[in-house]
Amino acid sequence: MAFEQSPLPYDFNALEPHGMKAETFEYHYGKHHKAYVDNLNKLVADTELADKTLEEVITASFKDSSKAGIFNNAAQVWNHTFFWDSLSPSGGGAPTGELAAKIDSAFGSFDKFKEEFTTAATTQFGSGWAWLVDDGGTLKVTKTPNAENPLAHGQKALLTLDVWEHAYYIDFRNARPAFIKNYLENLVNWDFAAKNLAA
Repeated sequence: MAFEQSPLPYDFNALEPHGMKAETFEYHYGKHHKAYVDNLNKLVADTELADKTLEEVITASFKDSSKAGIFNNAAQVWNHTFFWDSLSPSGGGAPTGELAAKIDSAFGSFDKFKEEFTTAATTQFGSGWAWLVDDGGTLKVTKTPNAENPLAHGQKALLTLDVWEHAYYIDFRNARPAFIKNYLENLVNWDFAAKNLAA
């Protein structure tokens, strides 16, 4: 059973009003994400992992140095699918309901959450990800290097921001802080995060 690239949940040009060009998705989704899927299928072909779910491949390969290539590609397939869902053409603003209450409880206020998330995304050195996670019932902001993700640490991801340079260079050049600000103000998909919290 080959792994397949999940369809993008909106058109390539859907986020252009909020600063993310169709060209970004042509490269990021059409080339980077696709390459991870293709590489993963080659790496697991004829192995015991070929019939596992993507999540099972990630957890089985995370601490096995002999499977580092499999982990990196599997996690990047999962991370990118999760990232596309963390964006919305009608995103931004503030969460509501239980998610808003949990954020207030965990961080003190929504503004404090935004500060903490911005710091995590800004200070992730080199390539990686910033996450809002549910860690045993408590919401936390985390950051992970390279392909690493909350699944590898037994946490439930609620939303993410890709801070690999290829995620923002076409639109924001090297201005990662502007990319982070735009995500929080205009693109973050709180409905997706709320569904993950309730799942």
